[in-house]
Amino acid sequence: MALLLRTFTRQGTCLFRPQFGILYRHAVSMGTTANEEMNTFWAKNNKLNRPVSPHLTIYKWSLPMMMSITHRGTGVGLSGGISAFALLALVLPGNYPYYLDLIHSLSVGPALLSLAKFGIAFPVSYHTLNGIRHLFWDSGKGFKIPEVYRSGYVVIVLSILTSIAAIAYM
Repeated sequence: MALLLRTFTRQGTCLFRPQFGILYRHAVSMGTTANEEMNTFWAKNNKLNRPVSPHLTIYKWSLPMMMSITHRGTGVGLSGGISAFALLALVLPGNYPYYLDLIHSLSVGPALLSLAKFGIAFPVSYHTLNGIRHLFWDSGKGFKIPEVYRSGYVVIVLSILTSIAAIAYM
């Protein structure tokens, strides 16, 4: 079996290990190591006095760029927040009404409470609305630059209005 496999495969790409009864693939050894390649790359860039690229200082910040960064940030923040809340719900003693009464007993002012509500409502509404915008892009619509900016401003305005409405409702 091993001889048959070796004859139908390129030498150095496939080995048969009869002690395990399965095939193992491995890479053909290269002339240089990754470390040597990396050192050559950096030596060349240092010699030519090239900047590290891409570097944030060479980009002109735009609305789509900021919205993309914010969309990713809200996604990470929401995932982390939900995970932390779920973990705390599992490990902390007491139940939900106990912690709700604890928050009410802090007697925070209405301004701070509204700010906290906005801090929760805005990422949810922004991430949801921008996700809907991305679904339109997935269907192939809205790729022209004016449409990208227009839909971006619509998402920002609707996110703020939705967050304010959520605060007023709560």
